Amino acid sequence: MDIEPHDIIPTDTAADQPAPVFEDFDLHTGHDTLHGGSEGLEAVHDVPVKVQAVLGRARMPIGELLQLGSGTVVELDRRVGEPVDIFVNDRLIARGEVVLIDNALGVTLTEIVRAEH
Repeated sequence: MDIEPHDIIPTDTAADQPAPVFEDFDLHTGHDTLHGGSEGLEAVHDVPVKVQAVLGRARMPIGELLQLGSGTVVELDRRVGEPVDIFVNDRLIARGEVVLIDNALGVTLTEIVRAEH
């Protein structure tokens, strides 16, 4: 039995297809172009990310690390007053200053780091 092109009936029509989730999301600007905001991103609002505020870094041999005890001072590669680096999922995104809020440490963002392409 031969099948002719006019005998073929399409099985999926536009009405059967789900609407795209990010149909109005502008990939170049990161904004919802229809609503002028981030309303199209509700699906990712609850996704957890790791945020780190890095005061500084130090290198030392393992033997020296094992000798650290309470009260030991570890010298970091930053000076007092230099900004701290803010990382999200191990990517540098900003720099800021350490602040004290209700006896808790926080960071005020002072500079957003633009990703270089």
